[in-house]
Amino acid sequence: MAGKDYDELRRLLAPAIDFRALTPNRTWEASDAETLISEIVQQWFDESDEIRSLEDVQTDIVGDRERVGYRFAVHNPEGDFVVEQQAYLMSRDGQIEWMRVMCSGFRPVG
Repeated sequence: MAGKDYDELRRLLAPAIDFRALTPNRTWEASDAETLISEIVQQWFDESDEIRSLEDVQTDIVGDRERVGYRFAVHNPEGDFVVEQQAYLMSRDGQIEWMRVMCSGFRPVG
């Protein structure tokens, strides 16, 4: 996601995925990879959002699920922000088929 490499994201997602997410003002759901990318991920980070760096990544196993937390430094016309997400996922054959995400939203830096 940090590189906005949607082709790589498509490779990582199962065509049918059970996805739900919570951002500060909205809940999101998708049941297929294309909807997840075009109607969710590309709205979270639009063309004007420059993800300048991946500040932190943490991974772990929680029972039968994987956990990944990541933090981005983002710049857009409104200024500099930090965005953090925590994700829990299950994969099969190298593709994510179940995922839940909690997002901090764009938090101003400074």
